[in-house]
Amino acid sequence: MKRIAVVGVGFLAVLFGLVWIGQGSGYFPYPASSFMIAQPQWMLYGAILALVGLGAIVAGRRM
Repeated sequence: MKRIAVVGVGFLAVLFGLVWIGQGSGYFPYPASSFMIAQPQWMLYGAILALVGLGAIVAGRRM
């Protein structure tokens, strides 16, 4: 059960990271009033979150 939870959280982290990258770059401007749109620092935060998520997926699959 713990393995499934870690992998699931990892997938969510990757998903959120990709959304943050899209919003930070301006390619995913949704919602239109978001403070993250076209803000380059959110691309960095998203990349970091996606990498942490990938690490969680790898760690969870090795459990």
